[in-house]
Amino acid sequence: MNRNTVEWMDTVTKLDASHAGAVIVAGSHGGEYAAYCAARAQVRGAIFNDAAVGKDGEGIHALGYFEALGVPAATTSYRSARIGDGRDNYDNGVVSYLNETARKLGCRVSQRTRDCAELMLAAPAFAYTVPPKEESRTVIRASSGHGVDVVVIDSLALLRPEDAESVMVAGSHGGVLPMDDRILLGGDARATLFCDAGFGKDEVAVSRIRRLDAHRKPGAAVAVETARIGNGMSVLEDGVLSFVNETASALGARVGMTARQYVELMQAAFARPSTP
Repeated sequence: MNRNTVEWMDTVTKLDASHAGAVIVAGSHGGEYAAYCAARAQVRGAIFNDAAVGKDGEGIHALGYFEALGVPAATTSYRSARIGDGRDNYDNGVVSYLNETARKLGCRVSQRTRDCAELMLAAPAFAYTVPPKEESRTVIRASSGHGVDVVVIDSLALLRPEDAESVMVAGSHGGVLPMDDRILLGGDARATLFCDAGFGKDEVAVSRIRRLDAHRKPGAAVAVETARIGNGMSVLEDGVLSFVNETASALGARVGMTARQYVELMQAAFARPSTP
């Protein structure tokens, strides 16, 4: 627990025990799943992107989560740093929200991210118990043998190669990571749905969805005000579309459509024809 350093990374899903004791400046949103990923690595402190805060304040969920653990945490404005870009958060981020533990260390709203992170190094590094997290991946099987399954995941990192014939619904933002620009990371899907994270700086939060057009894959995002970022089920059940790419538009997807309507449209578009 003696890693007395500030480190930046694009996504907290890459954190592991080797980061214990470090202060992490992440490109990730501050939702529950991201908080869990950072906490299980036993970080000393963490700074996230606020993802425009969104429904139920989920974009800053990490603040209360870490406060309960006695660990400093903060978020930076989604307008000041590109979500999914840890280096941009470190270089250009401006603190938007913070918990009381961070405040006691001298962290302040409107402070530069890097200055807040340096102050967090004064926090003690210690082992803490991480609250258990329910399964973050659900497969909804098609109602018929000719239908298309729906894979609901809290993070794009949970998409698998075997999901290639499914429609994916992810709690993640739709931005490309600077350090890992694979179009769907380690998996694949017929069609995709993300959270728009408020679009953010340079509209980066829908950049992956735009890139899917080159692969002829439909993609869309729901407004962060309508669904909890980092929560795939909330995206599916509560989300309302705010962005669609050209491929999805050609299949009938429209801004203002509910997430369920979009998913059903994609299922119909990719359903296998029945054999006589």
